[in-house]
Parts: sequence; structure tokens; C-alpha cells
Amino acid sequence: MNIYDVSKKAGVSIATVSRVLNGNANVSDKTKNKVLVAMKELDYTPNIFARGLGLNTMKTIGIMCSDSSDTYLANAVYYLEQELRRHNYDSILCCTGQDSETKKKYLDLLISKRVDGIILAGSQFVLNQPGSDNRYILNAAKEVPIVLANGFLPGKNIYSVMCNDTAAVYDATSRLIAAGRRQIVYLYTSTSYSGMNKLKGYKNALSDAGIPLREEWTHLCTKNIQRAKDYLNTLYDKGISFDAVVTSDDSLAVGAVKYAYEHRIAIPEQLQIIGYNNSVLANCTEPELTSIDSKVEQLSVKAVNILMQVLSGHDVPAENIIAADIIKRNTTNF
Repeated sequence: MNIYDVSKKAGVSIATVSRVLNGNANVSDKTKNKVLVAMKELDYTPNIFARGLGLNTMKTIGIMCSDSSDTYLANAVYYLEQELRRHNYDSILCCTGQDSETKKKYLDLLISKRVDGIILAGSQFVLNQPGSDNRYILNAAKEVPIVLANGFLPGKNIYSVMCNDTAAVYDATSRLIAAGRRQIVYLYTSTSYSGMNKLKGYKNALSDAGIPLREEWTHLCTKNIQRAKDYLNTLYDKGISFDAVVTSDDSLAVGAVKYAYEHRIAIPEQLQIIGYNNSVLANCTEPELTSIDSKVEQLSVKAVNILMQVLSGHDVPAENIIAADIIKRNTTNF
């Protein structure tokens, strides 16, 4: 049994059940009694039932991320925890790695700890390949609200906060094209929802400019400086020329800078480079990286605020979009 069964049994909306569970004063006694009777008849005891009865709540949110050593995810976790503390909530952090079974195990663990909600930080939790199974998230959302920070999955009790990755990469690539660049390589790290949206932005920009896409210009590699450099060296050795590099992460852009330095290629005169996430790495290269700022702090704060609204019984849009900015530094001259 779950909150949807209670909603159907009581003849009220899911939002109304949530308001009753959270002790919202705007629910009439008659409606509250209908919900409580339905819960009793269904023998339903949700994780947040104690709060619904006005008793002590766990006041705890679960946070899951795939890799806490990743610069973007480390920042996201920091801002999530800061904002949760501002709302007087504690957090439990689980670093899952990439294995699907481990992700499911940790999600089940958080639910068993009676957390009030769960935030999935990063785009690695929703699988987008054909035949992928995201039921573990859909099932967990029957117990507690889930917020995807930089991910998307349609489903009840699931809320997404995303950077507009497609528009961001489209804009960056289009600026390079307007500056006369026609041979633009795109390096990316993931086939997640976010990763595919970024790739889409790159391809759309080339298509709209009438530039044929060459297979060698796009490459999926791990989030690794050396791997990015190695691939560009492979193109160099094959005699495949390029005059710009756009990446889905700053680490890959650093690899492009190192490649240019090794071959004495002038940046930005001969090669322009754009990273993504505007991380600390963007300030660590010489020249410093132009990078797309995906607003990790704003996204994280928004994710927490959405969860707080859901726990308070408010109606919240399932999809929430944040616009990115291009932070221009010295690896571009557009």
C-alpha cells in the first residue's frame, strides 16, 4: 500500500493526503478524518506518518550521489546540505558509484531509515539506454517524495530541477560558429539525460549552421583530463583538423588545453575551447577556461526548496528549469 492507494480510498487528491500527513492546518477536520480512516482500513503506515499526527518528525533528508570526489557533485552536496540545515533538516549522504544494484540498495536503505524525502544529485541515476529499468526510483517515490537535481524522470511524486543543457551548449557552439569556427569537436562524459541534452545542443547548432557532422568530431570518454588529451592526439595523428573544442565538463576542456600546449597550438587564435560547469578547474589552466556555468548552487537550493514545498503539502511543478550562462575567459575570442 502507498499514498496513491490512500488517495483513491479516501476520494481525495494525493496533495491532500500529503497535507494531512504533514499536519497542514488548511485541511478540514472532515477531510482529515476521511484520510485517516482510509489509512487505517488499508493498514498503511508511511515513513512520515509521525509528522502527520503532529508528533516528532525525523527531519532528515537522504542525499545520493554517484561520486563525491567529482568536483560538480561535491559542490552540489555541499550546497544541498547547507540549504537543508537552513530549513532545520539533517541529511544522510550515500555515495553509490555507478553500479545499478548498488544505487537501488542505497535507495532502499534510505527509505528504511525513515527519511522524509530523497534528493538524487547528478544525472547518473536515471538510465536512458534502451531497455533501462528505472523502476527502483518509481517504486521509492511511492514512499517518499524524490527530487532529481540535474536529472529527469516522469513519475508520480518525482520532481526535477535541471539546467537547460541543450540551450547552453547550443549557444556556446553557435558563438564559435559565428566567430568563424567550422571544425568543432565535442567531447562528453555521459549518456545520461543531461549528457544527451548537451550533445543535442551541439548537433543542433551545427545543423542549423549547415555544417555536416563528422563522426570523429564527437567522442564519449570518461571524465578524465588525460583521456580527453589522448583522443585529441589521436585526431592529430590521423591528420583530422579541428579549430574548436566544446566539452560537457571542465576536466575534458583541461585535456584540450594540455593537448594544445603539447603541439604548440595557440589558444584562442588557432584553437578555441569551452568547458562546462564553471568549476575551479576553469581558473587553474593557462589560459583560463571559458566555461558554461550550470548554476550548481542555484540548482541545489532550488531542489531543496521544492522538496520543502512538497513536504508542506504544496503543489509543485514536476519540471523546473534553470538557465545557464557562458563565463568568458581566455580560451575563446568570440
